[in-house]
Amino acid sequence: MNLSERLNEDMKQAMKSQDKFKLSTIRMVRSTIKNLEIDLKRTLDDNEVLDILSREIKQRKDALQEFEKAGREDLATSARAEVEIIAVYLPKQLTEEEIKVIVQQTIQETGASSKADMGKLMGALMPKVKGLADGKLVNQVVQQALQ
Repeated sequence: MNLSERLNEDMKQAMKSQDKFKLSTIRMVRSTIKNLEIDLKRTLDDNEVLDILSREIKQRKDALQEFEKAGREDLATSARAEVEIIAVYLPKQLTEEEIKVIVQQTIQETGASSKADMGKLMGALMPKVKGLADGKLVNQVVQQALQ
């Protein structure tokens, strides 16, 4: 079962169990997927759906930070719950230690030695951790490694 099918099945299950919050979250994600499919005039594969899911989580995490700064705990709680629902569909996220190992391997492969080589390093690194790690965390680990 691919991710789109899984989202459909979970949406049906949320309807049956009358879980309105989960239902609305899944519908938002499916809407984004469907809009891109219409634009591209084809169905998306799992990697493209993973990209969308990662983007949706990133948007909600950014919004969560803003809500917390503004003291809007009601909206922050909602954003946290949406992140938890969407995160179920992503592969297990890498820990910081696992990212450090991958960064060190990629540094050796690319020969990166300074911050000037960061673009080359990130270009080689991001396909390895795509969907498995938060881009901000990867960026921080790379910056620490190149100091």
